[in-house]
Amino acid sequence: METDCTSNDLPVNGGTAPLPAGTRLLHIGPHKTGTTAIQGALFAAKDLLPEHGVVFPAHSRHPMEAALAACARPAMIGDTAPTEKHWTRLLEQVAATGGKTSVISSEFFADAEGDDTIARIVEQLGGMGVPPLERSREWGSVHVLVTLRPLAKILPSQWQQYVQNGLRMGYDNWLTHMLRKAPYEQPNPSFWRRHRHDRLVERWARAVGAERITVVVVDDRDREGLMRTFEQLLGLPENLLQPVPDATNRSLTLAETEMLRNLNKEFRGNGLPDELYSKLVRNGAVMHMKNACSPSPEDVKILTPEWAAEAAAEIGAGMVRRIGDLGVRVIGDPGLLSAVPKTPALDGIPAPRISPEVAARALYGALAAAAESPVRRTSPAKTRTVHQTSSKELMRVLGHRCLKKLRRR
Repeated sequence: METDCTSNDLPVNGGTAPLPAGTRLLHIGPHKTGTTAIQGALFAAKDLLPEHGVVFPAHSRHPMEAALAACARPAMIGDTAPTEKHWTRLLEQVAATGGKTSVISSEFFADAEGDDTIARIVEQLGGMGVPPLERSREWGSVHVLVTLRPLAKILPSQWQQYVQNGLRMGYDNWLTHMLRKAPYEQPNPSFWRRHRHDRLVERWARAVGAERITVVVVDDRDREGLMRTFEQLLGLPENLLQPVPDATNRSLTLAETEMLRNLNKEFRGNGLPDELYSKLVRNGAVMHMKNACSPSPEDVKILTPEWAAEAAAEIGAGMVRRIGDLGVRVIGDPGLLSAVPKTPALDGIPAPRISPEVAARALYGALAAAAESPVRRTSPAKTRTVHQTSSKELMRVLGHRCLKKLRRR
């Protein structure tokens, strides 16, 4: 289903009408709505796009640092803070596309707060490299694309992603805080900034106008439907965009998430530095575990309790009504956003247990990340032995020593 408030162009591929040539299509996510799949497909087809009048102006699949800098948001825990240079570099790449259609995709644009920040992003994307006399015309204008999935499906995916960034709170407790404890901002204030989708669309509509917003409702039953929609919006041949396997983007199982969550508790409890977490845990243990271990059918999934699924569906219904009132173009079935998913009975579900292989892979990933830093030989310390040192103190000392080695590198 499509509600088109903007374009009189004839649709291609028997579906959605393409955007005007020269449009700067800004895909803002939000998180967990198929962004990684689209970014991977666009980047893989990067060399084929220009012959169809489209450019993907980025040197990597996901220009995350540029988006974070544009939105003045911090980096992930322990990562190097992005700078304005990242954003300026992306703007220069967009400007170099000239009159071709360009597509910029990052879910972190959904984290932008305040009308001034969003207006600046739109103005810089739409105006940079465009002669003043041309800026009022169609080419060079910014069109914002928002992809949406049902909130009930986003909740477990987003929780395990927060755990990958250091969260220590269990799923049930986290759901209670997000859905039942006003003002619903702790422990992750970014959640509703991203996923109160009606307010997200409204914020960006104030900057570009409702006629330059397209909302795409992702249907999980059609795994390549989002790619076909992108092809139609960009005027690309059908099936040009193809899925790119990416094990690093898979969600963690419940057992993997619980293992990581308990590691986060130990990590924080011993006062280890954030930089060490980024290097050894998120980009070491977790990344290697994702790459080396595929979930099996026996793995326990993260299940959302019925009360939370119903609450999410009710919020989704309200968001659908508000988005409809904004007058933006909607592609797909908005009813999916307020449907209550079928939740399996919780009785009889086995406790999540991490397999020895998965635990070993995670441990190896951390050790491999640590081993990348050269170890400088020093004379033996004439102090207490390891056996004479408490485990808590040992962890703290080990953590700081690893960090010093990483910094020297």
